[in-house]
This record gives sequence, C-alpha cells and structure tokens, in this order.
Amino acid sequence: MFLRAAGHVVNRKRVQRLMRGMGLAGMVPGPNTGRAHPQHKVYPYLLRGVPVTRPNQAWSTDITYIRLAWGFAYLVVIIDWYSRKVLSWRISNSMDASFCVDCLKDALRHHGKPEVFNSDQGSQFTSTAFTDVLKREGVTISMDGRGRALDNIFVERLWRNVKYEDVYLKGYANMAELMVGLAQYFAFYNAELPHQSLGYQTPDQVYRDGVGGGALIVGRFGDDEKKSKGRSNTGQRRAAETVETGTA
Repeated sequence: MFLRAAGHVVNRKRVQRLMRGMGLAGMVPGPNTGRAHPQHKVYPYLLRGVPVTRPNQAWSTDITYIRLAWGFAYLVVIIDWYSRKVLSWRISNSMDASFCVDCLKDALRHHGKPEVFNSDQGSQFTSTAFTDVLKREGVTISMDGRGRALDNIFVERLWRNVKYEDVYLKGYANMAELMVGLAQYFAFYNAELPHQSLGYQTPDQVYRDGVGGGALIVGRFGDDEKKSKGRSNTGQRRAAETVETGTA
C-alpha cells in the first residue's frame, strides 16, 4: 500500500521476488513442528533430576524447520546428552514420520543404543513406527511435558548454533545445497567446535573418551504436576526450573 502511494507499480508476486533477492522474509510464524496426534500414546518425562554421567545414557531428538528460497525443509537430529554429539540427522520436504524413523535407525546402527530416549510429543515421535523401533531395542521412552521447552534444552541449543552459525549466514536455496552445507557443519560441530560446557573439548572427544561431559535438568520447585493440581487451565501455570549445564 505504501509503495503504491509513493508511485511504484508493484504487486504481491513482485514484492515476494524482490524480498527473496535481498534475503528478506516476513516476520510470521513458521510451520508447527511439534503437533501432537490425539490417538498416539504419550510417555512421561523421565530425565528431570537424573544426572547424565556417561555416553549413551540419554539421547534426545527434535525437528526444526529451515526456510529455503522456495518453501521449507525439515531437519531432525539425534544427540547424545552427555557429549552433545550429533549422532544422526536427516532432512525432508515433508513432516512424514519416515525421515525421523530413518534417522533413529541410523543412530542405533552406528552408535549402539541409549538407556533413555527423549523427544517432544510431536506426532512423528509418538507414532508407532517410531516408538516400535525403540521398544524392539529395549530403550526406555521419555517425552517432554507440554509447553516445557527446557525439558529438551540441549537440542534447542543445537538449533541456535545451526541456524546462527550456518543457515542464516548461507541462505540455502534448495534441498541439495542444504544437504551439503549441513553435512559440512555437523562434521565441524562434532569434530572441531570446542564447547564451553565440555571444558572446551569437542563432542567427538567427550563421546569417545567418556570424560568431561554430563547433564542435569532440575525442577527448581518440585514436580510441576503436583504444583498444578487444582489450578484452572487459564495460562497462569508457570514452570520454573534451571538447567545445570553450560552452553556450547
């Protein structure tokens, strides 16, 4: 409207084309990557207050979206909590559960199996295709509480690193570029990037040696379900917790 008032001949497609050329994007919410399925079983969160003291004690996964020149790509990763090592990752142009299952099988094939596997309550991770793989391996399943981003804080921090250190700087145009770029970034992240929380060692070092890592998520004021008992569901519930770990 303002461009037309200033005498410019524009339409929506022209503005979109110019914005893509300048690397600009509208400030709108991205795809919902954690949508639950009403008929899928949800498992309790099992890692609050549990010291993670060794590799393969606890793994975690999550999905994020990456904006491309045309549309979105979806990235899933599996990390080891103790070392922050990225064990496996996959990208997809759809939110089908199959690429998450493929990522899980790849991590199990190359790194053994964890004692506990944690995810959010998204439909990809609550699907029988995904949980049946964990059950067959005898892995204990854990899932974040609704609205509790800190339950899976280590993957959340990884998203920050991936996007600010790679994706936003390079502005990938398509899936092929993204695949090559992420392969390079995750190789750097695992083998070359020192982490403050790991005593400035790399995830590969800590995962291999089993020394210098660790994690602990603590509910500062006790169990939230007990605290919320009897409260109305009006948005007044607040989860106060601390994560006893450093940042990458």
